[in-house]
Amino acid sequence: MNHAAIRNALPAVSVASLTLVFAVGGIGPSGGDDRPVDAGAVALAVGCAVALGLRTRFPVTTLLVADGVTLGWLAAGYPGRLITLGALIMCYTVTARRGWRWGIAGALVCLATTLVATRVWLTGSWFDDRSFNAAALIVASFALGAAIHYHRAFAAGARAHAEQVAQARAEQARREVAEERLRIARELHDVFGHTMAAISVQAGVAVHVMERRPAQAAEALTAIKRISDEGLDEVRTLLSALRGVPAPAVPSESMGLARADRLLETLKATGVHTELAVRGAVRPLPAATDLTAYRVLQESLTNIRRHARATAVRVAVDYGPSRLDLTVTDNGRGGTPDGHGSGIEGMRARADALGGSLSAGPQPGGGFAVRCSLPLVPLEEAS
Repeated sequence: MNHAAIRNALPAVSVASLTLVFAVGGIGPSGGDDRPVDAGAVALAVGCAVALGLRTRFPVTTLLVADGVTLGWLAAGYPGRLITLGALIMCYTVTARRGWRWGIAGALVCLATTLVATRVWLTGSWFDDRSFNAAALIVASFALGAAIHYHRAFAAGARAHAEQVAQARAEQARREVAEERLRIARELHDVFGHTMAAISVQAGVAVHVMERRPAQAAEALTAIKRISDEGLDEVRTLLSALRGVPAPAVPSESMGLARADRLLETLKATGVHTELAVRGAVRPLPAATDLTAYRVLQESLTNIRRHARATAVRVAVDYGPSRLDLTVTDNGRGGTPDGHGSGIEGMRARADALGGSLSAGPQPGGGFAVRCSLPLVPLEEAS
């Protein structure tokens, strides 16, 4: 037998047993011509017990049964008044289970039963002391049931709210993990793309001049080693972050606009004319802004090496009072006409994350341009 069945059975058996014991022993108020306890009294007590045992499953029906048993007991003239406990318990149960509206209806049924029994079988008036005492007990049962009902409703609402908060936090944690993985994947894309493109350029130079200019070939191989080492350091740091393992951080100065000239040197080694124009007061940038600008420049130059077939590239960096503007233009055939693609979309996502903007597309006179504008204050301060 489960706990709920035990909780229902204990008061049912107790009320039925006490009713019969009090009736047999003549305990409590009774009349002089009370009917002796017989099989009918036992049957009514058992009926009350059954109703109490089923009260949580059928509260309204068992309330009517309990009131009917009370009327039957008093009409038959059996001694004792504990049989009314069943109706009081059922009034409480209906209110606790169904709320105050059903509770009022149940209380009115119990009150009507009390008034009829008092007037008809207990030879009293409609509104004597016994009626008022019974009404007070009914109101107390109703009030207790209402209190329990709203306590349960409040507790259920609190649990539901706590579950919603926990679910929202779990969803937020999953989104943060997904965003972090996307950020790392974007970083890996940029690092691999730039590193491999730069190695390919330098290797091509080394092969081309190896026999005629060994010194220049040695410089190209040295550049390949430097680019490989830097790329491996960045990849090692990113993969460690992906695994959640601490790793030595790549120095911030190795991934900022301070290295713009070194990025252009790799492109210049292929014979492309490069120009770097800096306007405004050069000053230290917020780390996130500096890294984003560097990645945008890195990806733009990588795309130029891969796709543009350009002969001239111009990079303009404008340090404004509150924004950093970066423009990369070339005279090649450019990227896709609408300025889309995985690399461009990645750059645009980086700029959007900082509250900036990025546009990319062909120029009217030929060539391709990438324009990025980034705020020089943290996004939360700007908002």
